[in-house]
Amino acid sequence: MTSDVAVRHDPQNKMFYIDGDGGRAYLSYMDLGKQTMDIYRTFVPDARRGHGLAARLAAEALNYAQERGYTVIASCSYVERYMQRQQERG
Repeated sequence: MTSDVAVRHDPQNKMFYIDGDGGRAYLSYMDLGKQTMDIYRTFVPDARRGHGLAARLAAEALNYAQERGYTVIASCSYVERYMQRQQERG
């Protein structure tokens, strides 16, 4: 996983993103109120796939949610699998 990339948070547009050559990788979410966050989309441009960017975005979003006491709904299949893998690792 690429750990030296800068993940930025745009709370107004409810998105975490990584800009770089090849385009923007991003994770989008909705704040459903009542301390609930629905992560519904993760996108990485073809030219940037295979470098761990989606995992970095998911980790950052989940850390953000945990720090604020949010429950996470993973409507995005990638984030759902990411969360399952994290639980399996313990």
